[in-house]
Amino acid sequence: MCHEDMAILPDTKTKFLFSSGENELHADGIRERITVPVRNGGTVGNFFKEAVDDALERAKSAGQENPIVVGAIPFDLGEVSCLYVPENHEWRVRATGENVPDNQFGMPALLEQRSLPDESGFKRAVRHAIVNFQHSDVRKAVLSVVRELQFAAPIDVDGLLRSLRAQNRDGYQFQVPLPEGGELIGVSPELLVRKTGSRFVSNPLAGSTKRLTDPSADKDASEALMVSEKDLYEHKLVVEDIKRILEPHCAGLDVPDSPSLLSTAALWHLSSRIGGLLDDPSMTALQLACMLHPTPAVCGYPTELAHRLIRFVEPFERGLFTGMVGWCDAQGNGEWVITIRCGIVEHETIRLFAGAGIVEASQPESEWAEVQTKLGTMLNACGIAA
Repeated sequence: MCHEDMAILPDTKTKFLFSSGENELHADGIRERITVPVRNGGTVGNFFKEAVDDALERAKSAGQENPIVVGAIPFDLGEVSCLYVPENHEWRVRATGENVPDNQFGMPALLEQRSLPDESGFKRAVRHAIVNFQHSDVRKAVLSVVRELQFAAPIDVDGLLRSLRAQNRDGYQFQVPLPEGGELIGVSPELLVRKTGSRFVSNPLAGSTKRLTDPSADKDASEALMVSEKDLYEHKLVVEDIKRILEPHCAGLDVPDSPSLLSTAALWHLSSRIGGLLDDPSMTALQLACMLHPTPAVCGYPTELAHRLIRFVEPFERGLFTGMVGWCDAQGNGEWVITIRCGIVEHETIRLFAGAGIVEASQPESEWAEVQTKLGTMLNACGIAA
């Protein structure tokens, strides 16, 4: 493997955070970066797996008992990975968030913001996708937007993370250092896969509706989601594709007959918790994640055709958005979540991302409203009304 793909770059300043349930993984220092693209990362013996295995083995030889690889993998598996083996890591009890009033942590004044695409451009892309469904084999495509915020001074990332935690007590919070110096931060509600020993869990989300402040109206909204033909169809595409991928590798697989509800501060989601027992316990959490990614929840169905449509209609490169973020140790255990409800902070700028699943029954106005609601998670953490 070439040196540039697996360079040992000691860096004691860099830190990584990943929270799950009551626990938080803290890592600091970069012992070794792994930039090899995943491509077919679930396949034993390919360059990506070799890069990860070799890096972990070198960390073992250097004295780490059970080293880990942490970081993020982009939406497009042909792009370079953003992974590293840290110098140090430890699990801690998750910090509890306090209520943080707007701007208490010192968010600078907002100078300007813009959306790419803008409202008319996004709605035009939705209409384009719907027409495409009628003349192709594509059944679903996830379309997204970027909201770029420019502030008057550099952003306090630690303060922003505290605000995000305070307003989103559940979910998987993450902070990943980027090679160019920025930081990927967010709080994802969606578990791609968690593996412990030979057992794994995947919890795809597809189909959503906005939470409402009135309890009675909020309950009605959740009940309407549970019987929404459009959302149930969108969810079914995701679950069936995950089942298709996992089944050949399982001694047992438990797939719910129908979805349940999962709530965040901003949204109700249709959720299916899929569990199983692997035929081969040596298959790692990262291998499983690479097999599954990108699911129809963030790309569409069928995957490759939907990916082509996305590349054609989206006016930007997603990069790490709708990729996956998490960790995997040398024993193969680990946890990877979908990189949504997130942003990339670079000095005075933060780029926020959100997407919506488009099917033939979608309405452009409703899909635009959905991405604005999803942007609200990060906007609220910035002290900005969605």
